[in-house]
Amino acid sequence: MPVPRHPSRLGRHLGSVSLMSLRSAETVQTAPVAALGLVGGFLVARETGLRPLGGVVLGAAGLFAGRSWSAKTDPATTAALSAIYLGGFGASHPLAKKVGAWPSVLGVAAVSAAASYALSDRR
Repeated sequence: MPVPRHPSRLGRHLGSVSLMSLRSAETVQTAPVAALGLVGGFLVARETGLRPLGGVVLGAAGLFAGRSWSAKTDPATTAALSAIYLGGFGASHPLAKKVGAWPSVLGVAAVSAAASYALSDRR
């Protein structure tokens, strides 16, 4: 059976195996990626009981967003956005003791998303 050729949707093909390709770094909107990385990492860790698996989600989203921050901004802005993302993860833990887990995670995700939009996506 032939493999359909839709490079814009399926990426490159090798025989019957499709290799997905990522969108170009300049076109990715990083605000939702940053927010979903923080919220998704928390949710995966909470629901599976495997904190390292939540860390994988957090890290994958951070690397994906960082790829775009690097392509769309200068090194200082990329470093600042990375620090906000990782700092939000770190800050959510003590903040959760004061306001609860979900408000904490949603708050730091909103801050990271807002910074990503303001410093990278809006350009």
